[in-house]
Amino acid sequence: MSNPTHLQYTKEHEWLTAAEDGVSTVGITKHAADALGDIVYVQLPEVGDTVTAGETCGELESTKSVSDLYSPVTGEIVEVNEAVADDNSLVNSEPFDGGWLFKVRVEATDELLSAAEYDALTNPSA
Repeated sequence: MSNPTHLQYTKEHEWLTAAEDGVSTVGITKHAADALGDIVYVQLPEVGDTVTAGETCGELESTKSVSDLYSPVTGEIVEVNEAVADDNSLVNSEPFDGGWLFKVRVEATDELLSAAEYDALTNPSA
């Protein structure tokens, strides 16, 4: 699967939009959602929390396992996706659209990958 080229990615399988007015949207990739299986519980940071690039900021629990959610940037959480809190399956069915997880006012970024670099990471034989 080709990943949207307008996004940036982490080696931990999160994606990040370009900042608009200093705010970026964060979610997990289709690759991560597929690997996890059906998401049954999502623990997100709260509005006002400060997250640090590369550090855990939540959890995703699936029928297979529990996985940490890492923040791709350092900043303050300004919004969480309440729709995902109400319907965890959005993370699986719409990972790049309605399944986004939170919005953060970006102060600093960690090492981010382009779509091509992330594709090479997740599908090295392609």
